[in-house]
Amino acid sequence: MTAKPLRSPRRRSRWIVLPFKIILGFVVLSLLMVVVYRFVPPPVTMTMLLDPNGITKDWMPLDEMDPDMARAAIAGEDGKFCTHHGFDVDAITKAALNNASGGRIRGGSTISQQTAKNVFLWQGGGFVRKGLEAWFTVLIEAIWGKPRIMEVYLNVAETGIGTYGARAGAIRYFNHGAGQLTRAEAARIAAVLPLPKKRAAVAPTGFTRRYGNTIAARIGAVQRDGLDSCLR
Repeated sequence: MTAKPLRSPRRRSRWIVLPFKIILGFVVLSLLMVVVYRFVPPPVTMTMLLDPNGITKDWMPLDEMDPDMARAAIAGEDGKFCTHHGFDVDAITKAALNNASGGRIRGGSTISQQTAKNVFLWQGGGFVRKGLEAWFTVLIEAIWGKPRIMEVYLNVAETGIGTYGARAGAIRYFNHGAGQLTRAEAARIAAVLPLPKKRAAVAPTGFTRRYGNTIAARIGAVQRDGLDSCLR
């Protein structure tokens, strides 16, 4: 009976080194992408590519948008946007407790987390995607800064069926760009963001209308209390 040949030390070391090479490659690639997108608009996202309704988008710099659009996003999505470092621990904890108790499913994601997911990843849950989302959130907070995060968010977030960004949404719903939004219009677009395929900013009804009115009322508080100070 012949003994099986032992694996050579070189082959064993190759299998040990390979995972580190993969991790290092991912880190370098992700850093490169984040640095490039600090200056260049993301051309397309995974969500857009997988959208069977096509893609309608039109990039618009943040300083050309009506300031109430960013304020509406803060009012509706992330009231602590200017003060947290990517994660709102209180919101995440409350969402987890609410979901565990069987209440209406709520998310605790910040605008930074949503931007990281929308630009670099895919929709849906899972620990792997959430882990990657956290990694990219840390990177964009460190490299982009708040104004760039808000600018990218308001340009890649889905604002309607096959429609991406505040400018495309404003044209779709109100027949003008996002630079001339009224407070009510900005609030309606923000109200659509959580469920853009099921809500519309034109003649909204039910929850969407009530939520839009709530956001419109909060916009003044965002401005008055300086909750958008990191964008000025």
